[in-house]
Amino acid sequence: MQHVTLNNGVQMPVLGFGVYQIPADKTEQAVSDALAVGYRLLDTAAAYGNEEAVGRAIKNSGIPRKELFVTTKLWVQDAPAQDNTRRAFETSLTRLGLDHVDLYLMHQPYGDVYGQWRAMESLSREGLTRAIGVANFYPDRLLDLIFNNEATPAVNQIETHPFFQRTADHGLMREHGVQHQAWGGFAEGRNDLFVHSVLSEIGEAHGKSVAQVVLRWLIQRHIVTIPKSVNPDRMAQNIDVFDFELTDEQMSAIAALDTGRTLFFDHHDPEMVAWLSKRRLDS
Repeated sequence: MQHVTLNNGVQMPVLGFGVYQIPADKTEQAVSDALAVGYRLLDTAAAYGNEEAVGRAIKNSGIPRKELFVTTKLWVQDAPAQDNTRRAFETSLTRLGLDHVDLYLMHQPYGDVYGQWRAMESLSREGLTRAIGVANFYPDRLLDLIFNNEATPAVNQIETHPFFQRTADHGLMREHGVQHQAWGGFAEGRNDLFVHSVLSEIGEAHGKSVAQVVLRWLIQRHIVTIPKSVNPDRMAQNIDVFDFELTDEQMSAIAALDTGRTLFFDHHDPEMVAWLSKRRLDS
């Protein structure tokens, strides 16, 4: 497995396993299968409702904790977010059955962002999380956080796939030492991604699937990615992307697919801001 080095020196696998939208009653088996085929980065969140199942799979795997990289995420917190954030983190840690996580992300750029971030800085200083970062931050919000706080986020996890490639965002993150991580790398199959003629032709040239081509494209852009599957054969296929390399011409062909627009939801849309900000989790 290849790794990237975060801005605080922590090593993070470039390819991991995400559990978004996997029902809690299927998550333990899915994570167990993923660990069995070689995944060591696991990505969950309080909002996914399956942290406990991820924790059970980790415990039952027998894999030494130091070999795993576990990410979870903080949901939107009201002021005083510094107190709320610590409680939310402790709840996640209990659900996971761990004494620390490797990466703690602020899930949305809403609520008392400054209070949340300063509480996360404290958790990092105490060694309860090895790195802290954000998710779904557009460049304006990301730079505001960087310029007005002590710690620069180690990671920004954002929607990234062949149809929304985030090239400018990527450049800005590299400039400021923030690791770009993709969610939705397969665009959930939208725009006929898995049968797309450009991606299929590239896959045929390498004897690889479209999914493998997309993952390889992300990795060659130095983007960490966390594909999800509940099928062990697909899990194994998705991790088998380190034995080929896309050519410059193939990378350019994929670059031409970018529409510059989200396929899911716009964090600048007032209705979406209102919905995310008002959604609350049971602690």
